Amino acid sequence: MINQYETVFIMTPVLSEEQMKETVLKFSSFLKEKGAEIIHENYWGLRKLAYPIQKKSTGFYHLIEFKSDVAIVKELETNFKRDERVIRYLTVRLDKHAVVYNEKRRSKKEAELPKTEENAEA
Repeated sequence: MINQYETVFIMTPVLSEEQMKETVLKFSSFLKEKGAEIIHENYWGLRKLAYPIQKKSTGFYHLIEFKSDVAIVKELETNFKRDERVIRYLTVRLDKHAVVYNEKRRSKKEAELPKTEENAEA
């Protein structure tokens, strides 16, 4: 059964910009190869962690929203566990209300973008 999921993973802060992008690309490509439909991706940047993980207090956060089968999610999480660059991850299945909420939030952000660009030019 195809469901909609949202996964957030945190990468170790010792990665270079190139290594971080490579890690994100690895997981995005994995999902596409397995037939998952990526709906939205969002890079949150380097953020402070709520508590230290592996003696690190910050990490690179990345969110991927996608549609796929449960088996693909299990494979994705296995790959997260095997990759030493990923220090934490969380995947949740979105119910119909969360899907609608995310769509509204994305469309609202897209509507706000041109206004901020015009303000920056003025």
